[in-house]
Amino acid sequence: MIAIEGLTKIYGRRTALDHASFEVPKGEIFGFVGPNGAGKTTTLRILAGLLEPTAGRAFVDGADVIQRPDLVHERLGYMPDFFGVYDQLSAVEYLDFYAACYRQPKARRKKIADDLLELVGLSDRRNQLVDTLSRGLKQRLCLARALVHDPAVLLLDEPASGLDPRARVEMREILKELQTMGKTIVISSHILPELTELCTMVGIIDQGRIRATGPVHDVIRQLTIGRRLRITVLGQKEEAIAVLRPLSAIHEATMVNGAIEAAFEGDEATAASILQTLIAAGIKVSGFNQLEGGLEDAFLKATAENVG
Repeated sequence: MIAIEGLTKIYGRRTALDHASFEVPKGEIFGFVGPNGAGKTTTLRILAGLLEPTAGRAFVDGADVIQRPDLVHERLGYMPDFFGVYDQLSAVEYLDFYAACYRQPKARRKKIADDLLELVGLSDRRNQLVDTLSRGLKQRLCLARALVHDPAVLLLDEPASGLDPRARVEMREILKELQTMGKTIVISSHILPELTELCTMVGIIDQGRIRATGPVHDVIRQLTIGRRLRITVLGQKEEAIAVLRPLSAIHEATMVNGAIEAAFEGDEATAASILQTLIAAGIKVSGFNQLEGGLEDAFLKATAENVG
């Protein structure tokens, strides 16, 4: 649904994108993460047809963003990180205006606005002036604006920026609903724990280069290879450590707050084998949990080589 190939963008002496490549299949929610200045917004603007790349190609639903920007604009909805609103319009007038900009027939515009206001939970605010809406409600209205032409793909640049926790949860639920409607969604965000819950795929970008991309939990596993186990035993702590340390999968085993924490390399089958070895040695194991790193750990690992 989305593909970029060797995408490069140079501003003077600064390279904002450096041969970036990734794909987002249909129906996925793709979290695009990276520090400020990493190239996230540049990538989204190129995909939206608002910026020409220095080199490389980008496609949205099969349409080349350079050669067929008209098709891209039909198939894509873009919500920028900073958006202009017409403060003196009501919410319904605002959506009607943008539906007209996308040449939606006048006879259909009222239904489009009504349906979108219901989708984003603003039906009861339809006649309220945009200027009087809270930031969270404005974010929802601008998401609705990006949907007036029923695009197949959504690009959302920091959609939860500045929102309070409740508003972020509400935004997340709306995005999940859009996924069930078949939309392909790309979200750039710094709120990594929430992306883990929401996104099905992730791409990590730093200094214009894609550092990792793929299904969220695959990326986490790849980048947090040295996973940890927290093991509690009934007495026999020194004996358990003596059993663990010689194992080839174990990098380190130490006592932490009354339990054993063991760094290991491997997958779930490796962890199961470690547990079986402890039990076979007569160790009475009362607790055995994996302490797998999250997206934040994966992000730090992917960008660590560029620190300093």
